[in-house]
Amino acid sequence: MTKTNPGRFFEDYRLGDVIRHATPRTVAEGERALYHALYPSRFALHSSDAFAAECGLDGAPMDDLIAFHTVFGKTVPDISLNAVANLGYAEGRFLRPVMPGDTLRSESEVIGLKQNSNGKSGIVWVRTRGLNQMDEVVLSYVRWVMVRKRDADAPAPDTHVPDLEKAVPAGDLTIPDGLSFADYDFELAGEAHRASDYEAGERIDHVDAVTIEEAEHMMATRLWQNTAKVHFDATNREDGRRLIYGGHVISLARALSFNGLANAQCIAAINAGAHANPSFAGDTVRAWSEVREVAKLRDDVGALRLRTVATRGTPFELTGEDGKYLPDVLLDLDYWVLMPA
Repeated sequence: MTKTNPGRFFEDYRLGDVIRHATPRTVAEGERALYHALYPSRFALHSSDAFAAECGLDGAPMDDLIAFHTVFGKTVPDISLNAVANLGYAEGRFLRPVMPGDTLRSESEVIGLKQNSNGKSGIVWVRTRGLNQMDEVVLSYVRWVMVRKRDADAPAPDTHVPDLEKAVPAGDLTIPDGLSFADYDFELAGEAHRASDYEAGERIDHVDAVTIEEAEHMMATRLWQNTAKVHFDATNREDGRRLIYGGHVISLARALSFNGLANAQCIAAINAGAHANPSFAGDTVRAWSEVREVAKLRDDVGALRLRTVATRGTPFELTGEDGKYLPDVLLDLDYWVLMPA
């Protein structure tokens, strides 16, 4: 009897399957310190207990993407160990802050299946929920993955493509319990800009750049317990190169966005995301953002819907004449952030 886990292949999934992923993870200040060492993240709410207390919270929550990466990493052995590519995200909702000492676990429901025309792979849609030690959902999201077949002759499942929201409506965003920006200290936060200072269509060059080192992205992948072979096994690809985990690029883009969006203290939702081109060690990553919507949720809390692009190239260049992403574009992320109104 084989004791090792080869991972699921496309024909192993069934519509409606619920997968409880292994290895709950308790996150603590060590994760925060490592996160801030790996990425140049400086958002005050996640850096300072005192600042968070002034904003009505019991202390500084973990960075929102720490929760995302931890929950995502749990799913890899069951969802994407045999993936060809991670294709996209939708309906991501951050529902409650994760605090140091919280224990996170993940579960996923298969909500869509479609075999590719070549018969060698198929697309699997899953809705993943991250839960804390009290079984409260801290975040949920949909992602879809192209997964290899073990046997090309295995029969194709009935095709079911889920109908997904193009964006989470502003009215459905969750404001963390207790959060208040009524007495917000803009000087300590680093910038003076409120949500109402931004306009739909405005573009921001975040100016700064980070060159990715091999050790950094492998450390990050291990930190999130992401077991995908392409990220740390140099023999897994014919070119001998380790592919950088897409979430690493998301965190870099979010951290770089501080310059111009320092008051975007919380990620409230992920509407869509595409890893446009692969990234490798040695890439120098820059970021720019476009404001898509501005919303007022309360007198003190506003929201921006942003499109943030991570690129090796110049700002504000995204697609060519053929409509396809330019080769230097690494990430195209559509998401909501909360900030003072």
